Amino acid sequence: MAEQDLAISYARNSQLTQQSGIQQLVLAHQSELAEIANVPCFFWGSLTDPLLTSKCLLTLSKVVRSSFGPVPPSLRDPIVSAGTNQIRFEGFSSCNGVYARLDLLEDAIDGEFITSGTTNVDFNEPMLNALNAVKKTEKMVLGVGSNEVAISTDKAKVTEKKVTLPPRWIKGLTSVQLYLAGMELQFELNKIQLIQLFQGIPKGNVKGEFYLTKRANRFVFSPISTGDAVRIGGLQRLRLLEGLLTYADKLLVYQEKGGESAAFVADFGKMRLTLALSPDSYRGFSGEGNVLENMIKAVPDEWIHAVNGLLKSNELFDPTMLSIEHDVDFDTMDTLSASLSSIGLLGYDLHSHQHYYRRLPFKMERILALNPRLKNAKKLVATAGVQFVKNTRDYVEARVDGSGVQHTVIIQDDKQQCTCNWFTNHQGKRGLCKHILAVKMLNG
Repeated sequence: MAEQDLAISYARNSQLTQQSGIQQLVLAHQSELAEIANVPCFFWGSLTDPLLTSKCLLTLSKVVRSSFGPVPPSLRDPIVSAGTNQIRFEGFSSCNGVYARLDLLEDAIDGEFITSGTTNVDFNEPMLNALNAVKKTEKMVLGVGSNEVAISTDKAKVTEKKVTLPPRWIKGLTSVQLYLAGMELQFELNKIQLIQLFQGIPKGNVKGEFYLTKRANRFVFSPISTGDAVRIGGLQRLRLLEGLLTYADKLLVYQEKGGESAAFVADFGKMRLTLALSPDSYRGFSGEGNVLENMIKAVPDEWIHAVNGLLKSNELFDPTMLSIEHDVDFDTMDTLSASLSSIGLLGYDLHSHQHYYRRLPFKMERILALNPRLKNAKKLVATAGVQFVKNTRDYVEARVDGSGVQHTVIIQDDKQQCTCNWFTNHQGKRGLCKHILAVKMLNG
């Protein structure tokens, strides 16, 4: 009743326009949220290709147990989402520079979805040993619940309990999907081409940038950039896929529009494994900050609860249809969509070119605490640390308090710049500085 009272109070007092649909969603789905919270099991059933599923899960485990930066490897393993007739396993390397996702599609699973939801567990040695022992003809049963993930084979039954989601993973989830959403397909490799390509990865610890390009009918890695090449920072990270090469039907290669990040999707027909690489080995997705601009406009928690009650895990997210079906203003839905992306509740599927919804066990406040630039920008606003010199529709100039100095912020059309060291060093490639964020907050 406390959540319902809060929702009713919000509906009475809010002054935002065109929010009737949001209010109705808030009130309509309180009971659904309570029901979901009391269901311990999301999915139970058989896997139609146990051997391939095991190989993909072992690759995912290899990703999360690896590190290509100064952060030592940890044992934090997959986030598991069940719903909409598919199951997704997601994880990051310990350095947060590699994101992996296994999508088990409808043909890969034969079971019952009791409800939808998400959990996160460790895959410890007993689980890895069980996966390693799976044979082609073996039967394998998977159970996904709110507090555990269980796998049963002819030889063993292993249950892994829910663990705390690492803060770096939370930040990474909010950034990696923005990179994925900005990617375009560059190359498609058949089985022979992808095996030949990986045979050409230089041995040892490869430093510097490499570029994937096509020469005649063959794909190669080269230290020299060409017009249609895909830039890859930290080439050695691709070796994480080596155990799956002979099983994949094809490999799809995507590049972010700015040429910063790349993603490799191994397609097996029944399932797909996505490996996304941050711009360089030393840059983790958690530190990019490209999500901060979407967090400028505050969105009431009640809106988040409403959508969380309406959508299922893995359900494709169509903001236009949601606006029409629930009488929500398009601008309001745009704000809500940006906020959902920013707190990790939306993932991005390169195959469908759409966002999908995921339920995650953390609140908006935890994301705010993990983004000091956003916190500092809010402090600048609260302490009147921003003074506008000129503020028109096409041109904004402001003086913003810094550490013993005042910085100049200029926003003209879609371009922005600041005189602070952060902007000078990164030129906006790792998110906005706190000074530009503060100006944008005040300027609406």
